[in-house]
Amino acid sequence: MALLFLEEDPWLLEYESCEKLYRDIMELLTIRQKHPRTSDQYSQLSANVRLRLKQYNNEVSQLNQKLEVTTSSGTITPAESERRTRQLETLHSKAVQIQKIFEDQVLNKRQEDRRLLIGASGSSERGRDRDLEAAGVRSIDDVRAGQKQMLQEQEKGLENLSDIISRQKNIAHTISDEVDFHNGKELLNVIIEILNDISNQVEQTDQRVRTETRHIDVVDNKDKTCIYWVVIILLFISIVVVTAL
Repeated sequence: MALLFLEEDPWLLEYESCEKLYRDIMELLTIRQKHPRTSDQYSQLSANVRLRLKQYNNEVSQLNQKLEVTTSSGTITPAESERRTRQLETLHSKAVQIQKIFEDQVLNKRQEDRRLLIGASGSSERGRDRDLEAAGVRSIDDVRAGQKQMLQEQEKGLENLSDIISRQKNIAHTISDEVDFHNGKELLNVIIEILNDISNQVEQTDQRVRTETRHIDVVDNKDKTCIYWVVIILLFISIVVVTAL
């Protein structure tokens, strides 16, 4: 039986939601392209794109499952099923497109950083070679001097790269120290609580030991007094017996 109100079909509403999510991801990719690869904004946008792309793929998968159920149950016509199948194929193609754009942006950013680091040395070297060739001067000393200059400029580019890596490493250490600090504070608080509990238990145990010691002293004194009375009674009986004899 054909569906009477296609505009109220939940499948179509979810399809529109996927389309909107696709547009949101493409907008994030456009904004992401404007930031340097080492910036915090770039990292945050990259994480946001990954999260939304995962959500997009999950929703497309759910749409596919629901389409299979409605097709097998005869809720929609074969023609409508075919149309929705093509729509799902379009959604899958868009997911592939998003992933490719995401990866191409990363590659382009890396190439751009590489050009910024060592591009200046290459351009200056080519300009120097052209000047020497135009003047007809190409002695061994000139070649050695050019090579030395090229090496210096490459070393400068590598130093810039090292500085970038060092900054990233310092950021990572800062985050790690912050995490360790908070974890250390929590562990210290736990240890203090445990020590306080142990101290309270020791004080209670010491108090109970003192109380029991006093009880034992009282009982011991009573036992000694009882023994004295028994000895006295026995002596008295002995005296009486001896007197009677």
